[in-house]
Amino acid sequence: MAQAFYNLTVADTRRVSPSMHQITLEGDALLDFPQDQDGGYFKLILEPGSEGQKALMRTYTIRRQRARALDVLFALHGGHAAGPATSWALEAELGDPMTIRGPGPAKPSPSACDFYLIAGDMSALPAISANLERMDRSAKGVAVLEIQHEEDAIAIAAPEGVALRWIVNPEPGLHPDLLVDALRKIERPHGTLAGWAACEFEAMKKLRAYLRDEIGVAPANLYTSSYWKLGLNETEHKVVKREDAEVQTA
Repeated sequence: MAQAFYNLTVADTRRVSPSMHQITLEGDALLDFPQDQDGGYFKLILEPGSEGQKALMRTYTIRRQRARALDVLFALHGGHAAGPATSWALEAELGDPMTIRGPGPAKPSPSACDFYLIAGDMSALPAISANLERMDRSAKGVAVLEIQHEEDAIAIAAPEGVALRWIVNPEPGLHPDLLVDALRKIERPHGTLAGWAACEFEAMKKLRAYLRDEIGVAPANLYTSSYWKLGLNETEHKVVKREDAEVQTA
């Protein structure tokens, strides 16, 4: 999918939970933005690039799209900014300009599986929310969601047969076994399994090993990705992520 630049403005800014802040970006430029992109991603252009330099960009999920607007959720650590994008979001005012580049494709859960195992931390909560809302209403499974505060358990229109289990961890990134340990406790019925997991890098590796290697979720029904790595910025994380992918395909 080709990506383009879109000049937008801040139309709304509000805290939706103790550890999640929402920005709504709007503008006529979005009339040319591909439609039906909930759960896809784009890049915030935080500092325009100058000659010989790359712009400072950060990647975020489209939580909800309308004709002229995009809702974006920013996960906060301890209610505070953890990087340039969250700093911008917390300081943004109505009418502030923002250029984005995108979109990139969503990574939905596969269809027609008997049972879904879904796991993610707050960085993946927007994507997981969008995926659950899109799933067939007859789907069955469990989504384990790691949040920082009990009030971060936001409403999600999941299928009735997909149970939501919330794990409170006020120290994101420091307990990489939490999600995989929760999945191990889930009783799995017979049938075709699907796995979807996105979170901090070390937690993702543990989830991947469990879903792919231990319980044998088929490659066509499995998606795992790290959205961040503790102690690294997005550029540094991309290097580690690329190295990990090369090892997995070797």
